[in-house]
Amino acid sequence: MQAEVKAAFGPGGALERAISGFRSRDAQLEMAIAVCDSIRDGKALVVEAGTGTGKTYAYLVPALLSGKKVILSTGTKNLQEQLYLRDLPRIQAALAQPVATALLKGRSNYLCTFRLTQHYQHVPVQDDALIQDLSLIKKWSAETQSGDIGELTYIAEDSKALPYVTSTTDNCLGKDCPDFDECYLLKARKKAMNADLVVVNHHLFFADMALKDTGFGELLPNMDVVIFDEAHQIPDIASDYFGETFSSSVLLDLCRDIDIACKTELRDHPQLAKTADKLVSLTKDWRLLLPDDPQKGNWRDLYQKPDQKVALSRISDVMQMLYQVLKGSLGRSDLVDSCYERLALLRNRLEKLLDVDKTGISFWFDTSRRHISLHYTPLSIADKFQELVFDQPRCWVFTSATLSVDGGFDHFTRQMGLGAARTLQLDSPFDYPNQAMLLVPRYLPEPTDAKMAQALLQLAVPLIEANEGRCFFLFTSHRMLQWMAQQLPDYIRLPVLVQGSTSKRVLLEQFVQLKHAVLLGTGSFWEGVDVRGDTLSLVIIDKLPFASPDEPLLQARSEDARLAGQDPFAVVQLPQAVITLKQGVGRLIRDVSDRGVLVIADNRLVSRPYGEVFLKSLPPMRRSRSPQAAIEFLTAIHADSGSEPS
Repeated sequence: MQAEVKAAFGPGGALERAISGFRSRDAQLEMAIAVCDSIRDGKALVVEAGTGTGKTYAYLVPALLSGKKVILSTGTKNLQEQLYLRDLPRIQAALAQPVATALLKGRSNYLCTFRLTQHYQHVPVQDDALIQDLSLIKKWSAETQSGDIGELTYIAEDSKALPYVTSTTDNCLGKDCPDFDECYLLKARKKAMNADLVVVNHHLFFADMALKDTGFGELLPNMDVVIFDEAHQIPDIASDYFGETFSSSVLLDLCRDIDIACKTELRDHPQLAKTADKLVSLTKDWRLLLPDDPQKGNWRDLYQKPDQKVALSRISDVMQMLYQVLKGSLGRSDLVDSCYERLALLRNRLEKLLDVDKTGISFWFDTSRRHISLHYTPLSIADKFQELVFDQPRCWVFTSATLSVDGGFDHFTRQMGLGAARTLQLDSPFDYPNQAMLLVPRYLPEPTDAKMAQALLQLAVPLIEANEGRCFFLFTSHRMLQWMAQQLPDYIRLPVLVQGSTSKRVLLEQFVQLKHAVLLGTGSFWEGVDVRGDTLSLVIIDKLPFASPDEPLLQARSEDARLAGQDPFAVVQLPQAVITLKQGVGRLIRDVSDRGVLVIADNRLVSRPYGEVFLKSLPPMRRSRSPQAAIEFLTAIHADSGSEPS
């Protein structure tokens, strides 16, 4: 197969003949051969492929030519669709490989016709927007072939109606569902079972692996090759799914379904309705014990408060009472039987989350405006994942542009239990010294200094004006983003787009259409965003992206490292910050013709010993400490491209 792979990538090969503008790259071919060897040997491979390497083609070509069954998992639904709808058909056509493929999403992406009928007939809340969206979904349900919620482009991504027309593992009736034979999720999974190559996302992969949900429990054993793109996201995603969560929203959802059963099939059972109402009241009271503003913290500490212990004790008692009442109605209704099983699972989860003395676990909580969630997250998934990967001969490929720290893979392989995997680091083919400048300005206050916000504003304005917008302004906190969103429009005459004002997709479309805009973003804009050409030539990062010291999981992992005799900063905080920064930096240069300035407004990059670790992990851009030098570089870029600012 190696000869076929080389021929496909080589001059005059299948890719060059079929794909306009394709040029073979040495690093891309090296990665493709490494993937080819891992498929042949059934081994694990970890590859960092710098931006511009063309890693998607480097794993798709050998995967398709191998003739084996393949799972491709990527970071987000957007990337999943891009891979399935754009990249995969292009490579298939070039190689003339008629492989059976399938796109599989998580269950919340598929219409549940049973729940739609339930809630359309018995609207859960008298809310005009909810009722309107339910009507639109009802109309669409008669037209759709796939049941994919992604088709509902005329309904907001966060519509209140969506949880009422999709299922969860908790409320799905499974084979007892009256609509089981027409289930869109089931149809998608059957197609995946029969496919040779299935495209999923990380959340779906680990949700199904951890919950042993219908799907991967059967799908994975038949697969010979598993490829993770955007693999840097896996440690945190896998940790979440190997843990447990108990939330007020899930309890209220359960009680809502019991209420529907009481109004339809069990009208002669007033005690059931009263007990469910009591649980709703206690659950809402529990949330009211905490401030309205969303927060996150250590559940071990919070649970020591008497009011929390009393609230959870009352909830637990009523859950037990509800369990006994439901038990007496088993067999009368599929919905009641399902609620009984869900309640049993929730009681078990709550018991785990109240056993806060257990070690090796992070117990944490978070709140939204209306709900509270408790989380039980293992501090290490290395043993579990190592068992999964090395259990039997199967090729596993982990790739991303950001896996290494300080030139090595120890941080990633240690987290994932991949010490026996082969590793490969491939540099980007871009000419960073000529294409980009890194500016770390002199004389900036410390990041914690109250004067820093104003200093950042004064630094950014002349750079943004010299570049006529075309800027991503990335922040490590929502608080700083909101402050800048209020201040910046008073200093510049350019459009300022702010994360949260509309969906991420719409913001990106506006940014590209406007051409001379400034986009302010936090976490989700640090990665998975691809804006090429002259539209983006300035990226400003407010400070080094260390996780908040009061982040519960970080605290727990740091304490675990300390107990193991390690330096928590060196083995936990620093590597994670380096990978996050590399993601943010990667927004600037996306193509061989891109040019621009990266600003990191944090003196610690040059004033602290650990700054060298960050610098060694970044692309080899030319460096400057002078904002004027950056302005001149930007001016020269636009003069060369014929778009010199007026």
